[in-house]
Order: sequence, then structure tokens, then C-alpha cells
Amino acid sequence: MSAVEAAPAKINLCLHVTGQREDGYHLLDSLVAFAEVGDKLSARPWQGLSLSITGPEGAGLSAGADNLVLRAARLMGARDLALTLDKRLPLASGIGGGSSDAAACLRLLAQQMNTPLPSRKLVLGLGADVPVCLEPRSCRMRGIGEAITCLPPLPPLWLVLVNPRVEVPTPQVFRALARRDNPPLPDELPIWPDAEAFCDWLAGQRNDLEAPAISLAPVIGQVLDVLGAAEGCALARMSGSGATCFGIFTRRDAAERAAATISAARPNWWCVPTGLVQ
Repeated sequence: MSAVEAAPAKINLCLHVTGQREDGYHLLDSLVAFAEVGDKLSARPWQGLSLSITGPEGAGLSAGADNLVLRAARLMGARDLALTLDKRLPLASGIGGGSSDAAACLRLLAQQMNTPLPSRKLVLGLGADVPVCLEPRSCRMRGIGEAITCLPPLPPLWLVLVNPRVEVPTPQVFRALARRDNPPLPDELPIWPDAEAFCDWLAGQRNDLEAPAISLAPVIGQVLDVLGAAEGCALARMSGSGATCFGIFTRRDAAERAAATISAARPNWWCVPTGLVQ
């Protein structure tokens, strides 16, 4: 009998680059949320440890030993399991697909094996975004990804996620960053009484990687313009190092209409409406 675990998309609602360590790792201060849309991972008994990849976004993703899902399974000491990843999120798209897949594997195997999750230090060895994906809920992420503070549920929000089908390598984006010692988020985050108040506050924050990503892939700017022009969009911004962008809406029907309009006009773009995991 197989068990299934969701791997939701990770959205950097804002991302401030605040410094760089001597070992090259960048210091971040980011408000993170998780979308209802995402990948799914299933596991069933089998001889040996294997991974197969299905789903509309699985083409081009290797199921070899270096796949993050298999690395997570080995970290858990898993044996005799057939893992299947239903890939729904675009590859290398700035919404933490691989990291969320690895975190889903850790959660799934911890439950199936009745064993604790590995330490955060070991999880961090899989990738800087994997620890924040272990508990997919709204949070603040600082440091290189290891300092995580859970937040109360955000006001009801709906997103339209758009990826223009271009890959922007994260190292290149960081190399194109003009400044690495930008101001962090406020020490104390406010309490947002409603979605409008949250969007007003968020508009005053930044994604410091947005400008360098646009310089490498100008189509990202086009995506932001299209999202920002959609009726009911309160804010358009890029997530992570790109190229996926999001538009925030305070009403589900407005998000769904915007996604339908964008998909019809730009059929080659990946575009989905989604709520947030709370």
C-alpha cells in the first residue's frame, strides 16, 4: 500500500539579501508562504531504493542518485522503497520545487519508519531551502536558511503563479546582484488585520534578486507587467531567484479570472491560480 505526501510550492513573498559569509553563502531575510499547488511524492514497498518521475513537469528531471528526493531518502536510512514523484511545478523556477520534494520525502519516511526527522544541520546539507520546507506554513526565514520563525496564519490571499518557461541559474543571479548588504525586514513584524493591510505592508518590502534576474532574463519584467495589470492584483513580485512571479489577489474569483486571461494570451507560459497553505 502506498503513502502520499504533498510538496507545496514555496513562495518568497519578499526576499532581502542582507550580507554574505566568508564561505560565499548569502544571508537572507525572507517572508515565506506555501501554495496549495505543488508536487506529490508517494512510496510503496519494493526491493531496493528507486525513484520514478511522472507528471507534466517531469521531463528533463533526472531520477539518478543525485536527485534530492533520493538524497533525502538515504539520509533517512530508507531501504526497499519505490518512490514516485508526480512533478507539477516547473524545474529551477524559484519556488522551491526540489527542496519541497526533499522535505516531503523526509516527512513521509519519518512517518512510515516511525522515526524522528534528522537534525536541522543535516537537513541543511541537502540545500538551504529544505529546512524551511519541512513544516510548510507561513514563516520568516533568516541566515542562510537555518533560522526559521513560524508566523500566525496570513490573511486570506490568493495567488496567480506565472513562469515564462525560462531558467535563470541562481548563481548567476547572485553574481549580478549589485549590493549584498541590504536592509533586513523590521525586527518586529506587524499584525495584519486583513489582506489589504498585509498587501500594503508587503508593497514596502523587496525581492533584492528581482532586478538582477530581470537583467539576465528580461521576460521576467514582462511577466510582472502582465500580472500587475490584471484586474484585482494588489501586488506583483518575483519569487526567490526566479523566474516564477506571483500576483496577489484578495478574492479567489479575481485570481481565477486573471489566470484564465493570462493563460489564453500566453499559452506557452506556466500559469496557475492557487490559495495558500495555512
